[in-house]
Amino acid sequence: MARMTYRRAGVNISAAERLVERIRPIALKTARPGLLAGVGGFSALFDLKSRNYRHPVLVSSTDGVGTKLKIAFMMNVHDTVGIDLVAMGVNDILTQGAEPLFFLDYFATGKLQPSQARRVLKGIVESCEAIHCTLLGGETAEMPSLYAKGDFDLAGFIVGIVERDRIVDGSQIASGDTIIGVASSGPHSNGFSLIRNLVRKFSLKKRYRPLDRPLGELLLKPTPLYVRPVLNLLRRYKIRGIAHITGGGFDNIPRIVPASLSAVIDRAAWSPPPLFGLLQKWGKISDREMFRVFNMGIGLVLVTKPEEATPVIRSLAADGHAAWEIGEIRERAGSRLKLT
Repeated sequence: MARMTYRRAGVNISAAERLVERIRPIALKTARPGLLAGVGGFSALFDLKSRNYRHPVLVSSTDGVGTKLKIAFMMNVHDTVGIDLVAMGVNDILTQGAEPLFFLDYFATGKLQPSQARRVLKGIVESCEAIHCTLLGGETAEMPSLYAKGDFDLAGFIVGIVERDRIVDGSQIASGDTIIGVASSGPHSNGFSLIRNLVRKFSLKKRYRPLDRPLGELLLKPTPLYVRPVLNLLRRYKIRGIAHITGGGFDNIPRIVPASLSAVIDRAAWSPPPLFGLLQKWGKISDREMFRVFNMGIGLVLVTKPEEATPVIRSLAADGHAAWEIGEIRERAGSRLKLT
């Protein structure tokens, strides 16, 4: 009987070590003031004193990419899911007005394929650079027999910071306020358990009418990084509430609205991307279910005073993000969310 080793059991320690050595200099590209020790150690260090906050509050979030990864496996496209991973976390902490400090990733697979892992990492690093966030560290786990060949899973962990008196919590939202919807790039990373059931009889490489590109390419469009344009807005305007339209669709909006008020959404205020209409047609899905599962073309919601809505929308457009007035806040009379 051959002598047993960890490698014979399916875990290649040397490959993992080589990957870490390649990651370290790449991660350093995301370094920002405060980084003391990052990739390669048992833990990482970040010095908050360098940020010069008066009363700093840490804001954290964790998320994954979900079964959207299955589409990535089928398309053999792995660059975009790293962007999704960062965006889902940073957009969550943005809802409380936080700027990102550092990000950690978790990459788990059955058999480590370094080229695949590097492509995922490329998206993570580019996203962290774009939002001035340090990739502080992470974990690569090789677990044979737990994952199918070529499969992997991702999780991300982000920590941000905000001044105590600058936290956005929705408590100042009032009747008459305007609801602004910021455009999504597609389904982002939500609803893919339903999407995969809807598209299993269709080719991901085919362009179906009225789509402007192949189905799989549209499904893999990464989640936008809303952080820089919205932080710019927070310096100039009084944004009273921010909701990230993720799992649960538009039901995320009441989470930021005081219980005595309702969010009234005008569905005619914008046109959802054609992809959503096609998915609805294929699945014979009700309008209510579509708005409960998907973002329907709205990736982020901002609540402002009515007089600030137009300049906020113009500022977002200048930063490359389309936005519309999609509703208003009213005194509650029944449901906390109304789609008209």
